[in-house]
Amino acid sequence: MRHAYPVPLPARLVRTERLTLVPPGRENLPDLIRLKADARVFELMLHGTRSEARVREELEDDIDFWAVRGYGTWCVFHTETGEFLGIAGLMERPDGRGVAMRFALWPECRGKGYAREAAKAGLEFGHRAGLARIIAVAWEENQASRHVLQDIGMAECDTFEHRGRRMLVFESKA
Repeated sequence: MRHAYPVPLPARLVRTERLTLVPPGRENLPDLIRLKADARVFELMLHGTRSEARVREELEDDIDFWAVRGYGTWCVFHTETGEFLGIAGLMERPDGRGVAMRFALWPECRGKGYAREAAKAGLEFGHRAGLARIIAVAWEENQASRHVLQDIGMAECDTFEHRGRRMLVFESKA
């Protein structure tokens, strides 16, 4: 599906070789609802799949987070086609572990390097924005996410249990 993306302040827009990362706006709500309600994408994310009402709340939170912090989660688009691929970016973890890199793209994006490209761009942006330490959390059995995190230079540093699953914590220090 082809979607237009707005042009926000240049400092918040990130372009990679193939992707354009744009802070979310209300115009992205339909795409975000589809993405976050899809168990193939969000089942393993913190708090799992979302209702439409919850996605609306999260979008408002994401907009506010950008306004206050100057970084946050981006909507990820394929630059050439304008196709919405998913989300990537930085969020404050509610468990107090710190600012975390996260990414969630459509299953059809797997194996193309888009998650790696978006996560690396977000990590670099976060360090440029002054974050000395950025973490990421992946389910131990989620080999794909673990490989992405390792490939972008994050190192495993801790573990914890969540909903009966062993979670691995990765970190990147500026």
